[in-house]
Amino acid sequence: MKVVVDTNVLVSGLVFGGVPGQILTAWTSGAFVFVVSPGILSEYRRVGRELAKGRPALDAALDALLALIAVHATVVDAPPLDVLVSADPDDEQFLAAALAGDAAWIVSGDKHSLAVSGWCGIMVLKPRAFLDGPLASRNR
Repeated sequence: MKVVVDTNVLVSGLVFGGVPGQILTAWTSGAFVFVVSPGILSEYRRVGRELAKGRPALDAALDALLALIAVHATVVDAPPLDVLVSADPDDEQFLAAALAGDAAWIVSGDKHSLAVSGWCGIMVLKPRAFLDGPLASRNR
């Protein structure tokens, strides 16, 4: 199962744990293939650095997570989409990565991403729905 993880889920998992943290742990345990593009990696880094300002432990954890992703994720070249799909152009890169990486799932809490679930067969799920649905059924 190939999955694109939105920045809000990745950062929330790193900072707060909870359900997003469980999804990251599931990935490190081999439950799914993490699909990412260079642009998404840059966004992870930018947003993570912003939140980690003045928090050295969080900055170190971010570095470690990004290093794991860079080495163990499937990094795809995801050219911009030909058409605007989401109401938020910043969300397009996640759809493009899913399309380029043949990922069936995007995990996101973003309302604009959730609104386009099903586009080109790509399902966008909130973290809890992903954990309790596709991820749980894979682990049964």
